[in-house]
Amino acid sequence: MPLTNNKVADDGSAGEAKTPEEGKAMVDCLVKVVACHRHLASCVGGSTDGPDLRQELRQTRERGLELTLSCRQHLTTRLRDKALPEAERKDAELLWVAFSSSLELLHADMCKVFKMGNNFSLANTCALVQTGMQGDTKEVAARALSLPDLQYEQKSQSDSVERQELSQLEEEIAQVDRTIEDMELKVNVLRWTVEARGPQYGELVSTDSASIALVDEDEEAPGRGRKLTPVILALCGVAIGAVVIAVCVVFFA
Repeated sequence: MPLTNNKVADDGSAGEAKTPEEGKAMVDCLVKVVACHRHLASCVGGSTDGPDLRQELRQTRERGLELTLSCRQHLTTRLRDKALPEAERKDAELLWVAFSSSLELLHADMCKVFKMGNNFSLANTCALVQTGMQGDTKEVAARALSLPDLQYEQKSQSDSVERQELSQLEEEIAQVDRTIEDMELKVNVLRWTVEARGPQYGELVSTDSASIALVDEDEEAPGRGRKLTPVILALCGVAIGAVVIAVCVVFFA
């Protein structure tokens, strides 16, 4: 099986200009791909590990690196545009935070896959941890890659091919690490200054009777609390008296 080496380019000059809607769609797609890669990475070294999982990881990682290049080019160009309106700049900064955070998660998971791949070789499947998980992950990978289905040939992976893939993964990890450092130099967006916005911060969605009843109970709570105060004080007095009597019995018996 031939190996390809798709890396994140050092410069952000590749690709054509895209609309803000296309940029948002690319970032959303990258987030989905990174989430899929994280799910697949958690299975490395377990009972569901195998050649199919490693190939799904490779394909998902390559797709994530392709999207990284496109998102980086688009957002870098927009954020370095001095004439960009304030509203569009805020949207671009929000996308930049989502993009850079996703890239850092992808980098961390790539490091995890590299380490676990070195510890758990497919040449010795007896060493895999029997986690109890069953089934395959090709449906998850197919959705992230926007493919109808993934079909693989059932064959064992040689040790030399596995070492070659791990060597390629190590190079990609180093390249992503350099890309993250370069991004911080080209675009200075402080994450804690970017305000999250979206429908999840809008009006209350649930208006059922149960929620209304809870609100009514909360509104009535202060008056009811005042009525219960004397009862609570009486119970506390009884408890203190019982403690005092117990102490007296111990010392004067």
